[in-house]
Amino acid sequence: MSLHVVLGKGPVGSTLTARLVDQGHDVRVLSRSGGGPTLPRVEHVAVDASDTTALTSADRGAAALNNRANPPYHRWAEQWPPIAQALLDAAEATDAVLVIMGNLYPYGPVDVPMTEDLPLAAAGTKGQVRAAMWTQALSRHQAGTLRTVEVRASDFVGPGVTDGGMLGERAVPALLRGRTVRVLGDPSVAHSWTAIGDVATALAVAGSDERAWGRAWHVPTAPAVSAREAVHGMCRAAGVPEVTVSQLPHLALRAAGLVVPLLRELEETRYQFVRPFVLDSSAFSETFGLAATPLEQTWAQTVDWWRSRLSAAA
Repeated sequence: MSLHVVLGKGPVGSTLTARLVDQGHDVRVLSRSGGGPTLPRVEHVAVDASDTTALTSADRGAAALNNRANPPYHRWAEQWPPIAQALLDAAEATDAVLVIMGNLYPYGPVDVPMTEDLPLAAAGTKGQVRAAMWTQALSRHQAGTLRTVEVRASDFVGPGVTDGGMLGERAVPALLRGRTVRVLGDPSVAHSWTAIGDVATALAVAGSDERAWGRAWHVPTAPAVSAREAVHGMCRAAGVPEVTVSQLPHLALRAAGLVVPLLRELEETRYQFVRPFVLDSSAFSETFGLAATPLEQTWAQTVDWWRSRLSAAA
């Protein structure tokens, strides 16, 4: 087996690390603090992700360099470019496959299910930043100076997903207590939710299977359901009565955004929650023979994880 480097130790980074270890790989986790749980076959290293020299040193001997860095939402335009540049240079210097965890922002608003061949036509800053990252990586791949792949997913759901997901801390603790769940946008429109375990599986495949390299892929994702259907699905999994699911007032969010940078940034991607936002992941499933986790299983895993977390904190 081989060494894989994972930049970032959030929910996706942690889940990917566990998946790679289960497959028999060694994993070097990079973060600014360098801290983390002591686990077999896992090494934690402190690295500034924008420092090319340090990142290259930490990536020596790796088969794949997985980018799961996550700068503050309101500082993407400032902080992503130097990190992206350092990742490209480190992967090129060490001959590691650069596996980029992307998202759906670069497409911008669309009226059809999203496939990987859609143009990267986002008008917003965050979408343009992510589109530029992939364009630069793909250009180097096509020039033969490195090998790269980007894996894109919709909103994460599952064990470990807290404040980074619509179906995290703003939803599950409330429904377990029988309280109203308030969501961004229209709770009745179709929306794709990607299980975090499927994200980790797709990233592991992308880093090791050369058929994946040189293009973007969508993580296997179950059929889209509305936020209301998702919350009610978790209610069923939890064995509790269905709760009310309502929309957070848009004007109140905009007003709060005047003083809270994160809320201000949500305006750019509001379209994702007020109109159908549907992901087509058939290409990955057909190529690699991997299907999405059924939603009912994802709801049950999510509820179980949150119950354990809330019980431990009580």
